[in-house]
Amino acid sequence: MRAVTWNVNGLRACEKKGFAEFFAAIDADFFCIQETKMQESQLGQLAWQPDGYYAYWNSAEKKGYSGTAVFAKKEPLSVTKEMAAGVSNEGRVLTLEYPAFYLVNAYVPNVRRDLERIPLRMEWEDALRTHLLELDRKKPVLYCGDLNVAHQPIDLKNAKANEGNAGYTAEERGKMTELLAAGFTDAFRHKYPDRTDAYTWWSYMGRAREKNIGWRIDYWLTSGRIADRIEDVVIHSDIMGSDHCPLELQISL
Repeated sequence: MRAVTWNVNGLRACEKKGFAEFFAAIDADFFCIQETKMQESQLGQLAWQPDGYYAYWNSAEKKGYSGTAVFAKKEPLSVTKEMAAGVSNEGRVLTLEYPAFYLVNAYVPNVRRDLERIPLRMEWEDALRTHLLELDRKKPVLYCGDLNVAHQPIDLKNAKANEGNAGYTAEERGKMTELLAAGFTDAFRHKYPDRTDAYTWWSYMGRAREKNIGWRIDYWLTSGRIADRIEDVVIHSDIMGSDHCPLELQISL
């Protein structure tokens, strides 16, 4: 099974920069996107359409902001927006249930440059972890998205200089540690524990992508008990169209 996650930083903008071509070429069973920045009702504005896929959207109340979507080849048993303990109306979570697993696509809130959203982020992370653990008690979970945190120094180019900055605070990193300790596996690090210079996001400033001065903040996590079924995790750093790149999970389920 092949599944892709990608923060497209505005689907309408990304569509003009090669989204449709990559979507067709990768031929994924599941294609999860974050930061759609659009409503489902605006899908007709796109030249690209998700033909051959079931499409599920969770759009923010605020237009042009946030939002998630999942395009799936197989129809799920159920679809849930947000979490049981939902703490936002920003279209940040979609959960699809299948007979053998759950798929959760999330766009985790950014704490912002001045860190003003750390309290909200901590509440959100706790609710999300509770949601994932409740699902995991029933069947295995695949969890993906822009999680807005570089977990370890190996996960960003300039770790020392970024200590305490948004995406690399002790609080954010601690919540990722808690989630992994609760029984989840970082699929990329499971396959490539020592790989350096492996990033999924680059600033638009200072030719950061050209120099590969990046952060790994997009993830596939799995329930620990199915980690042995992970076949590969591919960072498609050559695919443009956004300040993030697609992240592909290959797993036997």
